[in-house]
Amino acid sequence: MPPWLQEQLMKMQQSQQNLQSIVTQKQHLEIEKAETQKALEELRKITDDDTVFKQAGTILIKSKKQELIDELEERIEMAKTRATVLEKQETRLKETLKEQEAKITEMMKGGSPNAPPAPVEDNPRK
Repeated sequence: MPPWLQEQLMKMQQSQQNLQSIVTQKQHLEIEKAETQKALEELRKITDDDTVFKQAGTILIKSKKQELIDELEERIEMAKTRATVLEKQETRLKETLKEQEAKITEMMKGGSPNAPPAPVEDNPRK
């Protein structure tokens, strides 16, 4: 396999790995967002007089209901923002992968990265 083709294939493989990483990050973010939403729903069910705690590492700390609600709502907003960024990155990477695939296909047809496409003759001479 020519070095120029190996280089292009390695670039495409790197893009595929980056895309997989982004997809994985999006999945983790969705799980985190769902867990936070569930915690927020449960927190809203209790009365303002109920004692609430928040987790800080391996301990629980007494807190105020409204402070926890505000904190969880902020987490959800941050998750939405991060999801938007990841979505844009995913879209760009998918476009890059399509371009890389097309370039590799074209390079393989031409035989080298700088070779012009083979001319097509309508009326070949004999």
